[in-house]
Amino acid sequence: MFKNQTITSIHILSMVSMSLFVMLFTTLVIYEEYNEFEHEANILREKYIKKQKENITYDTNRVLSFIEHTYKHKNSTIDRATIQKDIINTIEHLYGRADGTGYIFIYDFSGVNLSDPIQITNRGKNLYDIKDHKGIQVIKELIHASKFTNGGFVEYEWIKPTTNQLSQKISYAKSFQPWGWMVGTGVYLDEVKKIIIAEKKALKKRLIKLVMEILSLSVILFGFGIIALSIVNHIINREIDIFTLFFKKSSDTYSLIKEEDIHLLEFKKMVKYINAMVIEIHKRKKRLKILNQSLEVTVAEKTDHLNRLLKRQDSFIKHSIHEINTPLAVIMTHIEIYEMKNGKNRYLSKIEAGAKMISTIYDDLGYMVKKDRLDYKKDEIDFSFFLRGRIEFFKEIALGNHHKIISLIEENIQVIFNDIELQRVIDNNLSNAIKFSKKKSDITVMLKQEEDFILLEFLTYSTKIRDTRRIFEPFHRESSTEVGFGLGLEIVGSICEKEHVMVCVDSDEILTRFSYQFRRNN
Repeated sequence: MFKNQTITSIHILSMVSMSLFVMLFTTLVIYEEYNEFEHEANILREKYIKKQKENITYDTNRVLSFIEHTYKHKNSTIDRATIQKDIINTIEHLYGRADGTGYIFIYDFSGVNLSDPIQITNRGKNLYDIKDHKGIQVIKELIHASKFTNGGFVEYEWIKPTTNQLSQKISYAKSFQPWGWMVGTGVYLDEVKKIIIAEKKALKKRLIKLVMEILSLSVILFGFGIIALSIVNHIINREIDIFTLFFKKSSDTYSLIKEEDIHLLEFKKMVKYINAMVIEIHKRKKRLKILNQSLEVTVAEKTDHLNRLLKRQDSFIKHSIHEINTPLAVIMTHIEIYEMKNGKNRYLSKIEAGAKMISTIYDDLGYMVKKDRLDYKKDEIDFSFFLRGRIEFFKEIALGNHHKIISLIEENIQVIFNDIELQRVIDNNLSNAIKFSKKKSDITVMLKQEEDFILLEFLTYSTKIRDTRRIFEPFHRESSTEVGFGLGLEIVGSICEKEHVMVCVDSDEILTRFSYQFRRNN
């Protein structure tokens, strides 16, 4: 940081740093003030909402008490419709505030508006499916909340009568079961916003005053600092010149610095160590040169040996994979011939399932060896047809492990992808699903086209995955008892990352879901 810098420039940099520190301190003060304000604003909002909840709960329960009293002591000669109409008229005249809020609204459980003294045009309409700007089904949620023993609250946006504008509102609703009514009232929350805005303006004024005070003090301190540093700078520079001349000489010779030439006590302590350092540096320089020459030879030898080992390992893997393919093809061919002549039997099905699992492992190993050497070109693939083919391949394996694969696949879904890499994604998920699903449980495979993407999902009833983020790492296994190399999902993860396929894994004690979002064709 201080390379090729003078004492003067370092002092200036120090002053600038001090100024930056002051600015940082000021920023932190403002940040802390705002944090404290936000905390207080949240507490204020919570208290306001709590108080309003108590008020609307009280009002609603009073109305319900009135309805219940009238219901229990109703005149048997008067029909229900007349009694209900009288109750609604009484409530609409007794409740409400001058600003058009605090009114009681009543709906039946089907969502039909029975009473709304503010928006009279809504009376008799079914508003069960009406939504606010955030997608909340207001009446549906209120009806649902009202059916709890103590009723419930719903927060949503509604038109405020005094402003005729959408405003945040919280309502309390409770049901009157004999008539299937949802009765409730609410309060608008914009008042607390006005209080918080006023507090913010006051805070802004306080912060401006504080910043001006800090800046004024900083300017004064900066001036005094410049004067003090100038004096110190002059004294230090005089001593530094002596050290500079000495180091110029000692770079080529063993000349030592004279202690009597140094006047500052702090620098005098350095003289003995500097002289010893110069001598030692020249000795070590010679030894280091010899050591470097020896080290270069050793590194070259080790590097050559390592490269030979890697080539042998790569050759071994390639030949091993090739050797597996031949007997595997013979096994699969003779299984098919035997089935054609003699039909299926459970022993042969077991052998076929095992051979197919070996084939899947072979394909994974082949992909691992070739993926960095080949360019996997993409084509348009009938995703639906391709997926059904892979499920058919794994069908016998699943049955042999007491599982059934359920397909929920939409027709004619097209995707731009490489068929080999798409097969690796599907096969490894199916293989893992069969391997880790609970005995005799179904495996569900879904493929559907959403508005912005294609969704592929694998659902299994299996043990909960403890760490869903690490399962795509190479050689990772959830426990030491699990079989396999842990490479299948690593291959899936690398393909999805390369092709920008979004991956999501959800797992609990009952169900595990692997979801893949493929980009739609444009």
